[in-house]
Amino acid sequence: MFNFMFPFSDQAIIFNFTSIQRKTIWQIAAQRFQILKSEMNASATVGVGTCLSTSKPLSIGLTPVPICLLRRRRRCLMIGAETEVELAASEAQPASRRLILLRHAKSSWQHPSLRDHDRPLSKTGRVDAVTVSRKLQRMGWIPQLILCSDALRTRETLNIMQEEARGFLEAEVHFISSYYSIAAMDGQTAEHLQRTICHYSRDELFTIMCMGHNRGWEEAASMFTGASVELKTCNAALLEAPGKSWEEAFAVAGYGSSC
Repeated sequence: MFNFMFPFSDQAIIFNFTSIQRKTIWQIAAQRFQILKSEMNASATVGVGTCLSTSKPLSIGLTPVPICLLRRRRRCLMIGAETEVELAASEAQPASRRLILLRHAKSSWQHPSLRDHDRPLSKTGRVDAVTVSRKLQRMGWIPQLILCSDALRTRETLNIMQEEARGFLEAEVHFISSYYSIAAMDGQTAEHLQRTICHYSRDELFTIMCMGHNRGWEEAASMFTGASVELKTCNAALLEAPGKSWEEAFAVAGYGSSC
C-alpha cells in the first residue's frame, strides 16, 4: 500500500496503514520523540552517535517534517570501508514517488441553468484554493506534473493555486477530460488514475498531482492506501511509495498490473 498522510488535521502524521493501524497519533509521536531525544543525548555525550532512521516519517501539527530529511538520515560514523558500502547501498535505494490526489475547491450553485461541468468556484472555494496551495508549498509537496479534470471548477482551482505559488505554475499540466466522468463510475477511478499517471509521467518526475472529483477521488485514495479516506472539497490525500519509476511504485503499492 501507499504510505498516506493526513495533511489537514491538527495532528498530521505519515504512516503505513499495513503496519500501524491501532496506535494513536500521540502514542506514536511520544515513542518517536523519545527515541530521537535519547539518541541526541548519546551523541552529545560521546561526540559520535546515530541519527534516527525510520521508514515511517513523523510530523506533528501544521508544520510537518519533510519526508526526505527523515528518509536520508543514516549512521554518523567515521569514514571507512564499511561506511562506503552503507552509503552505496543507501544511494541505490529507489526514490520516493509522491502522489497528490486533490479534490477541487467548493463550487457555486447560484446558476442552476449551467451544466454541472461548467459550474464555477464559490467565494469560499476561491479562499480554500489559496489555502491549500500555501499548505502544500509549506510542506514541500510541489508537483512537477499536474493532471487535471477539464471541468471549470477544477481548472479554476488550479489557476488560483498557480497564481498563489510559483511552483505550481512551473509544473507540466495536462487537462484530462475523462477525469470528470470517471469519478462518477463505481470502482474505476483508481485504475484509470494509474493508467494516466503511467502514460504522462517520466522517471525524472517524482511528484504528481491529480485534480478531480468525488466520489472517485475518495474511492481511489482509499484503494491505494487500504484504508477509508474522506476528501472534502479542496482537501488532498498525500501518498508516497518507493520506486525507480511510477510503474514500479504502483507495483510496490500493490497496483502494478494496469500500467
